[in-house]
Parts: sequence; C-alpha cells; structure tokens
Amino acid sequence: MARTLAVILAAGKGTRMRSGTPKVLHKVGGLPMVDHVLAAAKSAGVERAALVVGAGASWATDRASDALSLHVQTEQMGTAHAVLAAREAFTDDIDAIVVLFGDNPLVTAATIDRMVDRVLGGADLAVLAFRTDAPTGYGRLLLDANGHVRAIREERDATEEERAITLCNSGVMAIRAGAPLDALQAIEANNAKGEYYLTDLVAIGAERGFNMVWEEAPVAEVMGVNDRAQLADAEAVFQQRARSRALETATLIAPETVFFSHDTVVGEDVTIEPNVVFGTGVAIGDGARIYAFTHLVDTVVSPGAAIGPFARSRGGTNVGPGAKIGNFVELKNAALATGVKISHLSYIGDAGVGAEANIGAGTITCNYDGVNKHRTEIGAGAFIGSNSALVAPVSIGEGAFVASGSVIVEDVPADALAIARGRQATKPDRSPLKPKP
Repeated sequence: MARTLAVILAAGKGTRMRSGTPKVLHKVGGLPMVDHVLAAAKSAGVERAALVVGAGASWATDRASDALSLHVQTEQMGTAHAVLAAREAFTDDIDAIVVLFGDNPLVTAATIDRMVDRVLGGADLAVLAFRTDAPTGYGRLLLDANGHVRAIREERDATEEERAITLCNSGVMAIRAGAPLDALQAIEANNAKGEYYLTDLVAIGAERGFNMVWEEAPVAEVMGVNDRAQLADAEAVFQQRARSRALETATLIAPETVFFSHDTVVGEDVTIEPNVVFGTGVAIGDGARIYAFTHLVDTVVSPGAAIGPFARSRGGTNVGPGAKIGNFVELKNAALATGVKISHLSYIGDAGVGAEANIGAGTITCNYDGVNKHRTEIGAGAFIGSNSALVAPVSIGEGAFVASGSVIVEDVPADALAIARGRQATKPDRSPLKPKP
C-alpha cells in the first residue's frame, strides 16, 4: 500500500500580520490555519505529516505525535530549504510527498488527493495551479505541446507573452519518491535573495526528463494568508462553504448573516434565523430552531428544541429535546432535560434542570460565591417563579414550586412550596404621592 508524507511549511515569520501570535495560529472558522491544513491532509488519507517550523516555535510541541513530526528551519532560506529541513521524515517507506503551506487554510482534501494520485499514478512531479485574471506577481506555468509542465516562470523573468498567461503556480506540489525527491538536493541559491526555491525543481526536472503534470484548483482554494485583510478574505470563503453545506439540510433565512465554526454540526430540517453565530463545539439536532441574534458556543441543541432570539449558550450546555429557551436567556454549563421552558430574561449556569420544569422570567442561579462555582439542581416538573434567585449549592425537588421573588438558600423538597421573601405591608393613605391636606 502506497504511503504519503505531507510536508507542511509553517516557519515564516508572518511580519505583515503585525501580531504577537504566529501567523499560522490565526484562526479561520475558529480553527488555527495550520490545523485546517493538517486536517485536510489527514482527510485525504495522508498517513504522516512533517511540520516545518521556525526556531522557538513552542506552539508546535503539543501537535507532535506518532503521525506528525516536527522539524526546525533555523534560517528562512526559501521553500526548498524548508522542505529539506524535514528530510529526516523522508523514510524509505514513503512513496510520495505533498508540500503544503500552513497559511493556506482553504486547501481541500479532494485537491490533495488528486495531487497525490498523479504521482502515485506515474508522474514524477505534480504542480497545483490556478487561473486568475490578475496574475501579476505569480509564477506562470509554461506547458509543452502535450500539456505537461515544462517550466515555472517568475514574473520578473517572464517575457511579455509569458506574462499574459493566466495559469499560475500555487506553490503546492506533489513529488514522487526516488529520483524526483532526490533532485531537491540539486537546487541552488542562484538568485538575488540567495534562497533555495522549490519551483527550481521544475527546471531540474525538465533537464532530467521528469514526467511533470499539473492539477487545477479554484483561486480561492489556494489563497495564502499574509496579512489581516487576507485573513478576512479567507474567513469569508470559509463561511460561504459552511453556509452551502448547511443549506443541504437546513433552512437559513438570511444565510449571509449566519456564521459557522469549523466543527459546527447541523441536522436535518433545522431552521436558522438571521444573525446567528455558532462558535466552536456546537451541534444542532434535527428539527431544532435557532432564532435571530443567538450566540452558541460549546453547546448541544437536541432535536426539536428552540433557542432565542437574543439568547446565549456556552460552557458545555446541553439543551434537551423539545426544550424552549427564549429571549435574553443565558445558559452556561447547564444540562436541560426534555421539554424544559426558560422563556425569557434568565441566567442558568452550572445547573441541571429536569424534564418539563418551568423557569420564570428573571430567574438566576447564583453559582459563584466569589471563590468557587457551585451547582444548582432543579427537579423534573418544578416551577420556579419569576424573579427568583437560587443560591448554589441548592436543590429544588421534583414538582416543587418556588414563589416569585424568592431567594432560595436551602434545599426545597419534592412537591413543596417555598416562599422566601419579605412579607408585604400595606399602609393606607401613606403614599408620598398623595396631595397633602
């Protein structure tokens, strides 16, 4: 069985980002760019990856595994130099390598698979190209009479005729093991910058008679991110892809106003109203409805449930089947069972709420004592009256009733009525608004 190695170049300094965060760790769809590339390679069936980073890249350590080796490019001396920094990963059992870039988060598994297939199918080298009506600044692919790659011409070296070519080099390349891979060692730094360029492998391949082919990808897929404007462009492309996927099973009333994360899961017959934001860790069950202006993070919304408008949920919340969460409700680390109703203006944090319980407007679970977080448990069928404060740790039994305006500091047994508020005193004719005689 053929084995492929992905070499992912992530050693660039990213100075144009003007950020203390390494460039490849800036996020698209809530996931660092380099992790998008790693995920695409894995989905394409690439068995192993070699991540090339700069000196002091401590962020990469946590990503190392049996399937991902780390390699340091101590000096940034060009793309070929970066690939060769991972030469220890070029073991004898590798049949091909595919060179990817850590700041290219939109490359797809399907494209990587096509590139690898070309070299495993007999080509020595496969170059990923794209077409653009604005090719200025990109290297152009020059093809021979058979449609094979014969050269990559950088713009500064191109003739006027060559500059008119719109087929451009993306930088992504697949290389067959053996002579083509060994040819990397022959690349020289014969250029103004004194760097070793991976594109020179094509010139060497032409001299040595390599079979060099190309594949094409949409320009958006090979978009590199070098500054924050390009990061925003990549995010826009990611969101358009995510919306298209969601529309296969769900109704988005205003798709352009809905924002997804890389791991958002949307079931069938879901309805998503305008201006909804899905942070990471969100799954929406079949038939659920997400009302407008709702923000969800690390939340499971079960089938048939509804949440919003103007709701927020976070911190490992699970909204049970058929539950109804209304406007201006915030949930945090809450487990809500089937049919729970929290219709408006409440905070339920670090809490469990039993089936069919009803939480009145203005209810607060007071979960933080200034030092520690505590949990509130509300039993099935319980009724919490409006404007109640449940001071955790506290338990409300099944079928219990908490009167409106209560501050509950002790457990309430099942089926009990709890009233914890000052007794009303009415003073006739004592209103300060009453005219004086």
